[in-house]
Amino acid sequence: HGSSTPTAHSKAQSSAMAPKKAAAQVETEVKLGPSVREGEIVFGVAHIFASFNDTFVHVTDLSGRETLIRVTGGMKVKADRDESSPYAAMLAAQDVAARCKELGIGALHVKLRATGGTGTRTPGPGAQSALRALARSGMKIGRI
Repeated sequence: HGSSTPTAHSKAQSSAMAPKKAAAQVETEVKLGPSVREGEIVFGVAHIFASFNDTFVHVTDLSGRETLIRVTGGMKVKADRDESSPYAAMLAAQDVAARCKELGIGALHVKLRATGGTGTRTPGPGAQSALRALARSGMKIGRI
């Protein structure tokens, strides 16, 4: 008698858990892209951070709080020395653009950032090509 109740209890708990998880998942899927009206251009913010060791192409919503997608040069190439290369940045930007299209983001404001601080203030080699790749892939570019 006593031993059967915990198992029944845990079963009930797990069955109660599963729908909750599913509901949460559905909610996040809804919130993922900004609300898209037909024919309206939805803006995201592309933070391009180009150091001499890597290039990040990171798209958030306009508030900058919600990350929609982030791709780095290091995710695209295998050799460490190529992480900051224009080629890696181009691949990263193309990935980002493809994902933005899925989410219904038609335009991006670009924030370009270098290492700064005590580091160099000139953006790394990947900045130009990341921006160019974003523009070429059909994303509209707002302010830079």
